[in-house]
Amino acid sequence: MRAYELQHLSNMDLRRALNECSSGERESTAMLVAHIAEFDRRRLYVPEGYSSMFEYCRRALHQSEGGAFRRIRAARAARKFPALFEAIADGRLHLTAVVLLAPHLTPENFDELTSAAALKGKAEIEQLLAERFPRPDVPFRMRALPARPADVGLPPATVGLGPGEVASAPIPAGPPSPIAPGPATDAGAVAQEVDAGPGCELTLASVSPVVPNNVRSDRIVPLAPRRFALHVTIDQETQEMIRYAQSLMSHGMPSNDVAEVLKRGLQTLIAALEKRKFAATEQPRPSQSRPDANPRAIPAHVKRAVWRRDQGRCTFVGENGHRCDAREMLEFDHVMPVARGGEATVEGIRLRCRAHNYYEAERVFGAEFMGKRAKREAFAESEAREILGAT
Repeated sequence: MRAYELQHLSNMDLRRALNECSSGERESTAMLVAHIAEFDRRRLYVPEGYSSMFEYCRRALHQSEGGAFRRIRAARAARKFPALFEAIADGRLHLTAVVLLAPHLTPENFDELTSAAALKGKAEIEQLLAERFPRPDVPFRMRALPARPADVGLPPATVGLGPGEVASAPIPAGPPSPIAPGPATDAGAVAQEVDAGPGCELTLASVSPVVPNNVRSDRIVPLAPRRFALHVTIDQETQEMIRYAQSLMSHGMPSNDVAEVLKRGLQTLIAALEKRKFAATEQPRPSQSRPDANPRAIPAHVKRAVWRRDQGRCTFVGENGHRCDAREMLEFDHVMPVARGGEATVEGIRLRCRAHNYYEAERVFGAEFMGKRAKREAFAESEAREILGAT
């Protein structure tokens, strides 16, 4: 156990050791994939008592379903294009990237395509492939999903299905058939339906911006340049609102295009959220000359200017020169803390994600002070909940 206790390492040693472990993991992964490729080629899983390479990886090597899928797909692709082993080892391509690229790789486009995908994340590679290998729009479908009584109370969700695919029944924990050459599922993920209540499944093609590819119950998949497939589970109330919006818009939109309904609804929603978040408006009022009584209050014109200047993104820059990519959970932060005389001017305010805002406060006031403050805030919130519950 002591080998895994790292409290004694300095920040510099910990950073160096982490980078070395990451590099070693990439090299080990490439070697593991190479062994799987040869083991699979010789079909050695058969005399070992397994029906497929997938079953051998799952049962004998104790890999997860998704992990086994990615490694086998990568191994079979690397058998055709051995340069993929080196790309995995040096970190240019991760396993998911290889799985996404594999169906499209040819001797003619290998160098260009792998270079274009190097060091990119899953969503970026999906966008890259959609531009180079466009797919047709998926048809719109909306249908009711059955409820399972044992799961009532859980949020409805549908995870892991590709564009236009619909799971009509729960999919078992293991794959229905061994991994074999053929069309890949969504980056090798095992599709599961975890729907748990009355709801509807909505599948349509839409012009939509790329959103962060976080773990969530929806899926936006690039199909072609500026065309995306959206797959999401909605509740009955949302389904009724979509139908009602279609009827209200029927004169101006005879086709009842659900994608257009969602687009117009999102335009209205985004405008309202921007107004609330950073006082966005097409007709800004002149800024007030007198200061606000609350020193922490930030004038609307300052919020608008700071948001434009910082481009709606966290401004924290690490010691290595990397600027934080976060565009979610953003907060307006005083460059100089209010407690030390900071003012709410354009120069004195910046955008920070919550993590870096808290980190900066820890650097200024100390971790102990911020820990006590967090406990006070949590206590106040719990008291408020108790009061609301009592009333």
